[in-house]
Amino acid sequence: MAGSNSPIRTAIIGFGTSGRIFHAPFLAADSDFSLDIIVTADETRLVAASEEYPNARVLSTPEELWADSESIDLVVIGSPSGTHAALASAALEAGLDVVVDKPFVATAREAEALIAQAEHLGRRITVFQNRRWDGDFRTVRALVDDGALGDIRRFESRFEWWQPELRAGWKAEATAAEAGGILYDLGAHLIDQALQLFGPVSHVHAEVFTRRAGAGADDDSFVALQHESGAISHLWMSAVAPMFGPRFRVLGSRAAYTSWGLDGQEPALIAGARPRDPGFGETPEARWGTVGTDAEQHPLPTQRGDYGAFYRQLAVALRTDGPLPVDPRDAVAALQIIEQAHASAAR
Repeated sequence: MAGSNSPIRTAIIGFGTSGRIFHAPFLAADSDFSLDIIVTADETRLVAASEEYPNARVLSTPEELWADSESIDLVVIGSPSGTHAALASAALEAGLDVVVDKPFVATAREAEALIAQAEHLGRRITVFQNRRWDGDFRTVRALVDDGALGDIRRFESRFEWWQPELRAGWKAEATAAEAGGILYDLGAHLIDQALQLFGPVSHVHAEVFTRRAGAGADDDSFVALQHESGAISHLWMSAVAPMFGPRFRVLGSRAAYTSWGLDGQEPALIAGARPRDPGFGETPEARWGTVGTDAEQHPLPTQRGDYGAFYRQLAVALRTDGPLPVDPRDAVAALQIIEQAHASAAR
């Protein structure tokens, strides 16, 4: 793709929440890409994909895609997490650049092997860590980067929901060996964000629980990270929280920042909004976080959420051989922490 101005011909594997909500709308909205192929074995999703993207061919198996790999440049893997490693490897062997949804794969060793394979074949591989472009996280990052809160002493971050009964699907059944469970699912985001803010980790402590009968892996976990920079991250992820804590609570030596509720891009997309819609990614004033001290604080406008930035940066990277929007080695570091967290909780 280097030096080319033609659209980057793209295929998506999987048309569940990942492919349908987080990838297809942004690829379709970006003129640097063409969405040419969607792969799904589910009959209902096959019909939905054909209706939503009539210009894309819909295939039933990845093998059909590999047989026609010369017709595309990039494949986006949004299938169940336990299939990521094999599909990414096959895509690289087919001569394609690759985006893998998080969690990248199940182990740091698998991740390192894929990175080495991509380098050997002269291809590019990256990981879709879209939560780097949440509006609230972009706001936190700006506060940390410009020193507005002073030295950060404690970073608290949560993804919580209340789902006491299991819902049918692969996520309910997948084991940790298949990159299943909430530590791999949501922890991959929370850990990545903490590493982006505060850098490498010297110590990991975790509490990993499976609360719901029949769940294949954990659904209620906590991870504490001691960063080499001196900051401490406390990360909660739970599917069984009947009352939610703040999304972010960042305590510095001079001030703090607190926000509530999740970034609005995902629910907007589920409701049918699209990235080009006016106001997409904006947070209403009533949901802004607050900054200051207990004695004096004020609302702080939330930066605009922008998942589309991942694909804009990816297009530049593929055309210029420049830096990828997410270095896959960042995912290796996060996977190492997830593996340490599971080991810590097992002791």
